[in-house]
Amino acid sequence: FWSSLAALGWTHAAYPLVTTLLARLRARPVRTEAIEPGVAVIVTAYNEEAVIERRLENLLALDYPAEKLELVVTSDASSDRTHELVERFGARVRLIVNERGGKVAAQNRAVRETGSEIVSFSDANATWAPDALRLLVRNFADPEVAYVCGRLVLETAEGSNREGLYWRYELRQREAESRLGSITGGNGSIYAVRCSDYVEVDPKWGHDLSLPYRLVQAGRRAVYEPAARAFEKPTPTNETEYRRKVRMFEHCWEITLRGSMLRRLPPGYLVQMLSHRVLRYGSGILHVVLLGSTVALVREGWVYQAALTGQILLLVAAGAGVGVARYYVLVTSATLVALRNYLRHGVPATWEAAEGTR
Repeated sequence: FWSSLAALGWTHAAYPLVTTLLARLRARPVRTEAIEPGVAVIVTAYNEEAVIERRLENLLALDYPAEKLELVVTSDASSDRTHELVERFGARVRLIVNERGGKVAAQNRAVRETGSEIVSFSDANATWAPDALRLLVRNFADPEVAYVCGRLVLETAEGSNREGLYWRYELRQREAESRLGSITGGNGSIYAVRCSDYVEVDPKWGHDLSLPYRLVQAGRRAVYEPAARAFEKPTPTNETEYRRKVRMFEHCWEITLRGSMLRRLPPGYLVQMLSHRVLRYGSGILHVVLLGSTVALVREGWVYQAALTGQILLLVAAGAGVGVARYYVLVTSATLVALRNYLRHGVPATWEAAEGTR
């Protein structure tokens, strides 16, 4: 009972507070400078005909020297009009067509074929602020930095998804982790890597979780640049977000269980990975243990009775549609379903776009 309760309290409440406090006391600033290295912006696409033209027009309008900017669309065997629409941009955009092998496999090939000093990545449904690329690359003036993740802003949209509230909570932790040294995870909408530091990871893993810790293992830094903004539509409902989270956590379990993510890490960063990633992904298991032990101990005193009442109220609030409670229960249950799916079937390297995000 007490160990599961403490672990949940630590990962969801105490850890964010502790990292925020430590970041104020022991900040490790990044040396930034207005630099203009050669950059390849790589957009991975699978059947993105609905958004690919808008995405490329947005990238062509970035405030960055055209002669130092290479735009690449790496298609994971798209079967719609994506290739045709990209080819309309002519020499301004390079198209790479791959056999169906997943997002990371397509990204790996694109990086191998570029000659730019910096490679940056974006989803096809994202929109970057005009200064986003400049703000990303200024962090590479610091020779310790190998990876920079920008800020994903979820646009206001109709629907009941509470991702915006959760995302703000997540970004505060990311900013604190970056100030301490390195972040424990990024996002696929806006990030960049020094090409000489790029690591080809397993196509089933994904860059969001795997690249930061792999680069820290190599003695480099992975940092967060909140001023570099990308915009996306959130999933429209909690139920749609639940399905997306299940798919995401399946890949997280693959990396957690098979990715050697806790080896060769500095002690402080190891604590961050355990606190922010391992315990967070294990929240569903911890809740099952907590509920089971509470029921077993409920006759032992008022503390256990109060704990059982609190857990029941959380479930009732979630069932009644109370926003934060419902979102928390859905995401937590997604970690359990994802673990079951992963243990039964593994995870595919390929993906489908989340419903309502295009």
